[in-house]
Amino acid sequence: MTNHSFSTVGVVGAGAMGRGIAQLAAQAGCRVVLLDAQPGAAEAARSTIVAYWQQSQARERISAAQAHTWTTQLQAVDGLSALAGCDLVVEAIVERADAKQALFADLETLLPAQAVLATNTSSLSVTALAAQLQHPERFAGLHFFNPAPLMKVVEIVPGLRTDMAVCERLDALVRAMGHTPVRAQDTPGFIVNHAGRGYTTEALRIVEEGVADCATVDRILREQAGFKLGPFELMDLTGLDVSHPVMESIYHQFYEEPRFRPSVTTAQRLAGGLWGRKTGEGFYRYTDGTAQQPAEPPAPQVDSVPPVWVSPRAARRAEIYQLLKNLGADIETGAAPSAGALILVAPLGFDVTTVAVVERLDPARTIGIDMLIDEASTQRRVLATNPTTRSDIRAAAHALLARDGKPVSVVRDSGGFVTQRVVACIVNIAADICQRRICTPRDLEAAVTLGLGYPLGPLAMGDRWGPTNVLEVLFNLQTVYGDPRYRPSPWLRRRGALGLSLQHVEE
Repeated sequence: MTNHSFSTVGVVGAGAMGRGIAQLAAQAGCRVVLLDAQPGAAEAARSTIVAYWQQSQARERISAAQAHTWTTQLQAVDGLSALAGCDLVVEAIVERADAKQALFADLETLLPAQAVLATNTSSLSVTALAAQLQHPERFAGLHFFNPAPLMKVVEIVPGLRTDMAVCERLDALVRAMGHTPVRAQDTPGFIVNHAGRGYTTEALRIVEEGVADCATVDRILREQAGFKLGPFELMDLTGLDVSHPVMESIYHQFYEEPRFRPSVTTAQRLAGGLWGRKTGEGFYRYTDGTAQQPAEPPAPQVDSVPPVWVSPRAARRAEIYQLLKNLGADIETGAAPSAGALILVAPLGFDVTTVAVVERLDPARTIGIDMLIDEASTQRRVLATNPTTRSDIRAAAHALLARDGKPVSVVRDSGGFVTQRVVACIVNIAADICQRRICTPRDLEAAVTLGLGYPLGPLAMGDRWGPTNVLEVLFNLQTVYGDPRYRPSPWLRRRGALGLSLQHVEE
């Protein structure tokens, strides 16, 4: 017995994605019919799946009965007519609208009226794919992520004419597979690829501005913000042949929305064949599959550190004072810094230059520290100079902040340092997804944590570090850069103004 209504599932496309879907469907109790246009591909895929089950049985992860049952339920076929008895067919072929539409037109004449048709597209409109069908109400998106058995989230995407009962049936099937279904409107990128735009595109802008190099940005976002992979490590793992076209596709499908603006850097590297691990070189060079990352320079050695004066407008000022005390700094508490003091500012969204000018501080002695995230939650501190910061002040600040062994990165002046910019863009795009009702906040959080592996869902991330703080970062970034890319979503602006959780939904 199964807890879903599909008894026989057809899978068209025996590549890695189709193979994964077929495996999951068999494990969910379905009879599975696997087809591929390339002769022998379906049978080869079946052999791979069966070998995996046999290995799992040998390691006592599944029983002999399970392996036998699933194996007998999985059949490789070589013609479309073999799918005639299916009550669900999932397409996992090349990402081309014409090829998919031709396949579904053939399937519609072959399958019974109650059968469901589903596409695994990641970038095409479900509504557009269904437009030529006689019965678009039985068609939906069923977007798995690669590798499908391991990536535990599946996006269910109704087109404009999809019967919602179809989505409910697909939801039950996904749960029977042991995965988490999330519901998305038929919009470019659905949930995961849409929400993921802020991470890599903002990191690319930071490097293009000369704020820091790729390795430094990766270190900061891993160790200060808690991401598993830095954005450049992630792009190398995915491959620019995959990630850059997605950037361009979503940008153009949203009619050049500035929040999704792609990068000339990735376009150039794609053209040059520097795709990442698969080509041996991307943002890093790879030897035997291992990235050759530059060594981080050690903290400078200095004879003495001048007294430190902290701006009264600094974010988390009390935490900064406690940190300086713990590090043994000589702290000034006067209304203005002495003539020889190291001046420490901690802006949200503004650059160090702007703060020094507005607060009438000596820019040559002024250095910034990123305090968006509380000190206890980070494994790295980040400082920023301005174009006139003296080298001795830079060295003294670096040496002081590294006294307890916590690594320190020093970047060039930037509105929002590194983490503030990237986190604010992630949270803002997520807030706008909710504002547009593309999905519920609950489904957004599940999709992003399972699909992208972020340390927190983007709305929870905003709540943890403060919606008002994220809002301030965005407003100030917009002032510094004059770019509508940073305009705050109404969802974020209203909840920040009212002191509400970003996950709050109106009654």
